[in-house]
Amino acid sequence: MLTQEQNDTITRVGPGTPGGELLRRYWHPVGLAQDLSDANPTHPVRILGEDLVLFKDKSGHIGLVADRCPHRGASLLYGRVEKRGISCPYHGWLFNTEGHCLETPAEPADSKFHLTVRHKAYPVQKFVGMYWTYMGPQPAPLLPRYDLWVRTDGRRKLIVQPRLDCNWFQAMENSVDPSHLQVLHQTLISRGRRIDNTTRGLTDDVSQFECYEFPHGIMKRRSYKSGHVDEHPLLFPNILRQARNTQIRTPIDDNHTRIVFVHFDETADGSVVDDNEDVLPVEYIKPYKNPPDQLHPFARFRMDAVQAQDQMAWETQGPIADRTNERLGTADHGIVMLREMMLREVAKVARGEDPLGVVRDPAMNQMIDTKLAESLQGPECRNELRFARSA
Repeated sequence: MLTQEQNDTITRVGPGTPGGELLRRYWHPVGLAQDLSDANPTHPVRILGEDLVLFKDKSGHIGLVADRCPHRGASLLYGRVEKRGISCPYHGWLFNTEGHCLETPAEPADSKFHLTVRHKAYPVQKFVGMYWTYMGPQPAPLLPRYDLWVRTDGRRKLIVQPRLDCNWFQAMENSVDPSHLQVLHQTLISRGRRIDNTTRGLTDDVSQFECYEFPHGIMKRRSYKSGHVDEHPLLFPNILRQARNTQIRTPIDDNHTRIVFVHFDETADGSVVDDNEDVLPVEYIKPYKNPPDQLHPFARFRMDAVQAQDQMAWETQGPIADRTNERLGTADHGIVMLREMMLREVAKVARGEDPLGVVRDPAMNQMIDTKLAESLQGPECRNELRFARSA
């Protein structure tokens, strides 16, 4: 159980909030490579409670700026891209990718007024078929090169999940909740087995549930009576590594979350793939609920896929779960650990320190090992992955 202040700290993501300041110390995806083209050079972005515009100017430079022009507040989504940046459609104020104002056309020809104007802008990098931004103080850290994102012995694709209409932290707590698999997903992972007690589901298959901290976050581990073991690393703060997937949960705002899977298929013989991954194939998953724009109890979730069941469990806790009124048990050890980790890392940021998972040394960023032993992946985990993708 948390106090209301603690719950606000770990869930609120807007500018100036403790949790939002923590999340702004990391790189986050803000768009797919396909979102920008010469025909469609601007794309709307809402992330961490901020409305932004991703754009590509006619010199090929990529920018991410606040949506509303600082002059009169018109949207730059409708701006005209030019060689030097993006021009407001209302009065023509021109901004480059760094937010510098280059022109204010209606001012006198010799005016230096534009030199006094600075518009909010964030740096952008292109990586694994997506555009990423860093919204925190400079100098920016490195964009982490996790193993599944940079391995050359296979191909990647992106799986875009339907928008999650609740706070991002509800999805992350699920990532360190090892016991829900055998109950919530029991019919999908049973592989035709008869389940005599649906209350317990397949819980009795497991000899031990564990969570422990490791250098990149928290490892969730299940040991089965059959001898199989599966482990899923939570890469702090907002990524779950699961077999061949990394699930990135990006807060749109306090009440909505964008989820993208980076899926990796290795070659059967371990051979290197000479593949240009500037643009990756994209699979868009249809909404899991009907109507898709409604909340519980006015929307009903389909329950025939793991990800659909998970989103049902996350959303029905409410837009922001009330952690001041709950009863946790011993199986919730990982959830307690994650909450304590969040509060600990928020405090580090407040002291001016780098939080967990921030990478600055290029030598440590060649390929970050997420410590998932593939040999430990039992049939239960493979089923979980398969049904997570069936939609």
